Amino acid sequence: MSLGANDWTLRRRVALLLTVVTLILIGLAGAAAAVAAQNRSQIDTVLNQTGPLRVQGQELLNALLDQETGIRGYAVSGDRKDLAPYDAGRDLERQRMASMRALVADFPAVDDELAAVQSQSTRWRETVAVPVIEATEREGPAAGQALVDDRARQEFDQVRAAADALQREILRARNDAAADVRSSSNLLAVLLIVAAAVVALAGIALVLSLERMVIRPLTALAGQVREVAEGDYQHRITGSGPPEFVHLSDDVDAMRRKIARDLAEVREARERIEWVNSQLQKQAEELTRSNRDLEQFAYVASHDLQEPLRKVASFCQLLQRRYAGQLDERADQYIAFAVDGAQRMQRLINDLLAFSRIGRLTTGFTEVDLNKVMGDVAGQTEAARQYADAELTWGELPVIRGEEPLLTNLLANLVSNSVKFRRPDVPPKVHVSARLVGDEWEISCADNGIGIEPEFADKIFVIFQRLHAKDAYPGTGIGLAIVKKIVEYHGGRVWVDTDTAEGTAIRFTLPALPADVEAAHAAGSEDGTGDIPAEDGGTGRPAEEENTAGGQESAERPDTASEGGRTGGMRETVG
Repeated sequence: MSLGANDWTLRRRVALLLTVVTLILIGLAGAAAAVAAQNRSQIDTVLNQTGPLRVQGQELLNALLDQETGIRGYAVSGDRKDLAPYDAGRDLERQRMASMRALVADFPAVDDELAAVQSQSTRWRETVAVPVIEATEREGPAAGQALVDDRARQEFDQVRAAADALQREILRARNDAAADVRSSSNLLAVLLIVAAAVVALAGIALVLSLERMVIRPLTALAGQVREVAEGDYQHRITGSGPPEFVHLSDDVDAMRRKIARDLAEVREARERIEWVNSQLQKQAEELTRSNRDLEQFAYVASHDLQEPLRKVASFCQLLQRRYAGQLDERADQYIAFAVDGAQRMQRLINDLLAFSRIGRLTTGFTEVDLNKVMGDVAGQTEAARQYADAELTWGELPVIRGEEPLLTNLLANLVSNSVKFRRPDVPPKVHVSARLVGDEWEISCADNGIGIEPEFADKIFVIFQRLHAKDAYPGTGIGLAIVKKIVEYHGGRVWVDTDTAEGTAIRFTLPALPADVEAAHAAGSEDGTGDIPAEDGGTGRPAEEENTAGGQESAERPDTASEGGRTGGMRETVG
């Protein structure tokens, strides 16, 4: 089935145009190559044949003249030396005749003239030169001069005439060759001009074809696409021109239809999401109110429970002091249970009250030096550390923005936990350090205690969560929950480092001051590493001597840190 003109693809049309142009250019190139070869041959003829022929023809004439001069001189003087020009002329004549014979193969007329010159020169020698030489040798110069008469001059004139005719024929052959060179050069130039004209016409035809078959259809298609892009997604896109453009238009229109369907689905989904967001917003507001009410309830409940609890605890202690030993052993045990329960309830309420106050009663963030905070923590935990013979050390700690009372409570809880959860017969060692990681300070509290199993690493931060009985390690189970809430209130996170080989390492992050981050980056650039130093203190300078706090005397645990407990290598949430 034959294709119509409109069914021809753009590739087919361009290929046809290029094929026609290529064939024409190949033909012109072949003709130009043939003409160039002919031109080179003609130039070679002018340079290597007719030119040397003219020079050698003149030298041949000079050789003939030398012979005639030698004969005249010898006839006058009778001296054999005067025949030297004659002998040299004959040698030169033979040489030039031989060399010219090799050059006249393509010039028959020149060859004929050369043969005429040779015939005339041979005749002159036979009729004039040889008789003069012989007569001079036999009879002397007078006899020789007698033979050099008008007839002798006429004979040599014929030789000269033949040499002149040879030169004219050589000149004519040279002019004909030069004319052929000019003609072939002109023809070669014409062929080049025709080739350039073909290329120019092909370029013009290609440009016009592209304008009609490519640019106009593409411009029209781009205009329709812009209409769709401006929001008219129902505008149908049609194409014109070669089949490729028609297919492209169909594909673009199919894409438009798909986009229109997707946009309709997106609108529906967005409407559903907006409705869900509005419901979530309402639920978030309800949750915020609920949390606020719960915090208020926890505060009020804790505060209101203090008075009756103190009364119960006071009277239970009075019963214990006044009637101890007056009742039976079981009664004393019951009273001890009541006193212990009241005290534990009081501690629980105090910790719950402290937990509810975090983030609600705020003094505002200020710049806090954690080195000073650790000094306060060392003082608060001194009694407990002396009782456990514990050693507390810390490296250079940073200055951060936060609430000093909360940060003190945070570190006191961690240090108290490390002192409390110690291994039997092993003096506790607690070390607090800091390093800069990115734009956060990573602060670690590491000890040599009983450690925490990895599966309980997240469980210990849950409020009221205990991993063992309260008899092993006393506590309310709120301490590490308070730690987590304080850290998150300051914009950080807290976790247990489960890769620690011995004891426990609890790590938490706090945002660093911009000046510390810039200084660390500058220090890293100066030492050529580009890394942020990770020494104690993380300030890019060598860590100062560790601050140390220790104790030997027995003492009760201070009330500033919540209590807790752990057994079997598992730590509970304590404070």
